[in-house]
Amino acid sequence: MARIRAFENAAEEASKGGVAAFGADLADAKVRGPLHLSTGQEAVAAGVCIHLAMDDLLTSTHRGHGHTLAKGASMERMMCELFGRATGCNGGKGGSMHIADFSVGMLGANGVVAAGIPIAVGAAHALKTQSKRAIVACFFGDGAINRGPFLEGLNWAQIHALPVLFVCEDNRWSATTSTGAMTAGAGALARAQAIGVPGEEVDGNDVLVVDAAAGRLIADIRAGKGPRFLHAITYRFKGHVSVDPATYRDGEEVARALQDDPLKRVWTNLTAGDVERIHRDAEEEVRKALAAAAAAPWPSPEQAYTDIQDTGSGRWRG
Repeated sequence: MARIRAFENAAEEASKGGVAAFGADLADAKVRGPLHLSTGQEAVAAGVCIHLAMDDLLTSTHRGHGHTLAKGASMERMMCELFGRATGCNGGKGGSMHIADFSVGMLGANGVVAAGIPIAVGAAHALKTQSKRAIVACFFGDGAINRGPFLEGLNWAQIHALPVLFVCEDNRWSATTSTGAMTAGAGALARAQAIGVPGEEVDGNDVLVVDAAAGRLIADIRAGKGPRFLHAITYRFKGHVSVDPATYRDGEEVARALQDDPLKRVWTNLTAGDVERIHRDAEEEVRKALAAAAAAPWPSPEQAYTDIQDTGSGRWRG
């Protein structure tokens, strides 16, 4: 959780024009363009992904840095990707919103709301067809439950008893609109249960509670009992993107959320020395990642013609 928070804080500053706080040599280190941050949601990523093996798969959202780190991806290669450098985990082509790392089973973040759900279900169906023990964890936000792929994905997973854990990371905001104002009925878990997918609703800011619930649900999935659903209620501390001041939110609501910081909850279980060491190590790892990203080469122009679909025509089309 500390590594995710440190990464998000550094990435946020880099998207605003530089990270001088990490040293004068990094004052001009920049991420070009805004980022979708998961600051405040760290307990969900950590509590779920601690139960995933390397061969398990994961799909994410446009707010996917935390999930990617928690799945085991290299922080340095992720930072290089945000900086658009050739040494990024996607060669600098995916950037923040489409970051992926197949080496750790992270199938990709996705800029389209709910688009990760059918990808996860397809991957889970492939795993079952191949009689593999691995499972898929599918993260999506509360706004995704109002999109068509939610119904289609959960329905397909349930009728085929697929090994997928659906994780609704409910931060209560869909871009700049309160999700509650546009969601009918009892919400995410009730909709999953109506399709026949069992699940649990948890306090997504308590990593120990998330950990325990995810452990129970994943055990059922690995036992061949079909899909499960985790509804984790949390809060997005930042605006929709890193340069969004989020003035559309009530100040008192944000203040209450900041008092319920998931990292502060964990601190109560640790000594002051442990907390200091953990955060110092995380900050140092982030600084090294920033330095590597700032010094990394840009992709060569020739790379623009790789990783693209061949239309079969033998010529470029305008």
